[in-house]
Amino acid sequence: MTALTPDEPLQAFDDQTWRDVVAAMDRTYSELVDYQERLEAQNRELDEMRQFMGSVLSSISELLIVVDRTLTIERTGGAFSAILGLETALEPDTPLGALLDAKADTVLRGVITEAMRDRRPRVVEVGFLTPDGPTPLEVSVSPRLDQRGRSQGVVLVGRPLGELRNAYRELEASHTALQNAQAQLVQHEKLASLGRLVAGVAHELNNPISFVYANTHALEKYTRRFETYFDAVQAGKSRPELVALRDELKLDRTVKNLRGAIDGAKDGAERVRDIVEDLRRLSADGSGEKVRFDVVQTARTAADWVVRGTKTPVRIAVYGAEQACAIGNPGHVQQIVMNLVQNAIDALADTTDPLVTLSAKEHEGKAVLQVTDNGPGISNTDATAIFDPFFTTKPVGKGTGLGLSISQKIAQENGGTLTLARTGPDGSCFELSLPAGDPE
Repeated sequence: MTALTPDEPLQAFDDQTWRDVVAAMDRTYSELVDYQERLEAQNRELDEMRQFMGSVLSSISELLIVVDRTLTIERTGGAFSAILGLETALEPDTPLGALLDAKADTVLRGVITEAMRDRRPRVVEVGFLTPDGPTPLEVSVSPRLDQRGRSQGVVLVGRPLGELRNAYRELEASHTALQNAQAQLVQHEKLASLGRLVAGVAHELNNPISFVYANTHALEKYTRRFETYFDAVQAGKSRPELVALRDELKLDRTVKNLRGAIDGAKDGAERVRDIVEDLRRLSADGSGEKVRFDVVQTARTAADWVVRGTKTPVRIAVYGAEQACAIGNPGHVQQIVMNLVQNAIDALADTTDPLVTLSAKEHEGKAVLQVTDNGPGISNTDATAIFDPFFTTKPVGKGTGLGLSISQKIAQENGGTLTLARTGPDGSCFELSLPAGDPE
């Protein structure tokens, strides 16, 4: 193309050329406007993202610090100022060590180095400086990676251990309160069982007490006879008179009856003592040490007590081993058996010839007791929830729904298990398994 000289006139463009120039200018302007709109939209999104990130960082209740590879603080957030008690912002390029005492700085530097090297988070307890002195914080150290996966620094998230320890103390207090509530539920369930046994206990106590009372009256009568005879001896009566008085008072027969009255009163008193001792063991809170005991004998005693207090003419049959030793709390185990037998008797209310069977054995280091009834069984739906607290199939007012749940918990506390072994139209079987004890 030949350049024009100043003396040469500018050739005129034709109309098509001008139209092309104007169209090119319109396209360029349109593209500039579209680019400007996209740029403004991206700027708005960026501002919204910054505001969102700022609100998130400011709402975090923990201390937040972002540091680079040289351990220089790049950004802070969360409750940084509130936790460290800082009233002014940090100076630019503040080193992380300025917030720590010498020992904490050494420990944290080592943890940060390890986190950046293997790219795995760490948790460490260090002391940060505050106006009130060093404050221990639980700090989570997480590596910060770039797009290529290289470490660019770390993110520190710290929580004051005072709050954490207070939370642990509150959790421990709640756990203790829950354990106390469980113990009270167990005791209340025992007292409910005792209430069901009142009638049987009254009958059991009435018989030996009446026997003791009758023998006491006999002893009183015999004592008066001997007093009359000794008074005559003291008064110096003649031998014929004493012989006649002895025959009249029937002292020879009285002497023979005296031993029987004493033995009878003693037997009755011992029977009362045994009943009271059983009641004392039954009502005890069961907080003693675990001991070796015979599951069979414990189950017999518990079943007998339940039968004494029930109006259902149920038979109790015992099969299996004559002795099965276990390690645990016999008072607790007695409560479990009482609950199982009582539930079995309740299920047998409409059964002809009701029968509850106790069967014990030792198997694979366990003392196993099965309590079986010949009732109608438990439905599949109820069987899945039978151990849930407050679940009961009994009418309102007839059960709390806590017996089996508490019994299962007691079994677990004694190192054993309580399960529904089987159920069907021929009855149900519950199995209690406890750690076996050496019979010697």
